[in-house]
Amino acid sequence: MPKRALPLLSVVLALSAPALVRAAEEKEAWTPTATALRADAAGISLPQTVAGLALSKSGEVSNGGKGIDNYAQYLSDDGAIQATLYVYMPSYADASLAAYMTDKAIMARFGTRTHRTAYARATAAGRADGAIRAVYDDAANGALTTAAAFVHAGRWMVKMRVTGPTERRREVLAGLDGMLAGLRVDDASAIHSTRPATIAGCPAGDGADARMTGPAATTPIDIAMPREGSAPLCVRGHVDTADSSYEILQQVGLKDGAIIVPVDDSGTILAFDPAKTGKGYQLSIHSVGQTDIYGVYDKVPSPRQIAEILDGKDPQTARAGTVAAFAANGEVTLRSEDGNSR
Repeated sequence: MPKRALPLLSVVLALSAPALVRAAEEKEAWTPTATALRADAAGISLPQTVAGLALSKSGEVSNGGKGIDNYAQYLSDDGAIQATLYVYMPSYADASLAAYMTDKAIMARFGTRTHRTAYARATAAGRADGAIRAVYDDAANGALTTAAAFVHAGRWMVKMRVTGPTERRREVLAGLDGMLAGLRVDDASAIHSTRPATIAGCPAGDGADARMTGPAATTPIDIAMPREGSAPLCVRGHVDTADSSYEILQQVGLKDGAIIVPVDDSGTILAFDPAKTGKGYQLSIHSVGQTDIYGVYDKVPSPRQIAEILDGKDPQTARAGTVAAFAANGEVTLRSEDGNSR
């Protein structure tokens, strides 16, 4: 299994950490203008000053020099309020799922006193249903307010995070809303309509192990799962590893449909999609700028097997048969198991 992408939440919680300093030293992925900062490949920009916050630094979170995983940090004059804009290209983009996974990460990170006080559609670049906006109060034992917004535009995801002291909650919210209002997308028609995910419980899988029966597909997988909250999802089981627990999700009422296992808030997922030829499920692992395609299982693997896949210990998986690498300009490079590109 390939190395998983760094969760965006962990980055925003350590804005002054050496990791961001190193990221800033990578090839610059942004173009500054007199008043704005623009990610050219994505056609997305934000003013350099917005709602009392000023641009501090920008660069790449990962995949240095590729321009597919970009951040821009904003600060208040005293540095107490920190905001980050992310423009990144996961191979499985879904604003609703990004909001859901960030919600889980925030709740886990900031403790039991944290409570969500807003979680709804919002306007982005003139589209009334183009974003999901979330607000969390009493984070970090009541010390912080944090807020986030999510937009899916074409192949790109936009994530905004603003965090500050609880007593400056109004400024935190003004910062987020200012970022949403200031966001510019060259092709506004590319913004996907989105809504918060509806996720319930559903019958569990049979729990038995699966067997790999077929080779990997040779082209990228378009997972047949409804996105952007367009249909309710349900949890059919949990995967427990040494480090964490993950949910196995499927569409409500669709017994033999696609299955996904979201891994983090930066778009890393495992997907089991009904095989296009014959029976079984094709495994693919999606991350920022890349899809790794594995073989076909005769059924959805058991939670134990999925845990082994996540840990890189599944003896059937070994390595991807095909890797699809996505460039910022839209080009796709396919690499087969033998290392040849095409």
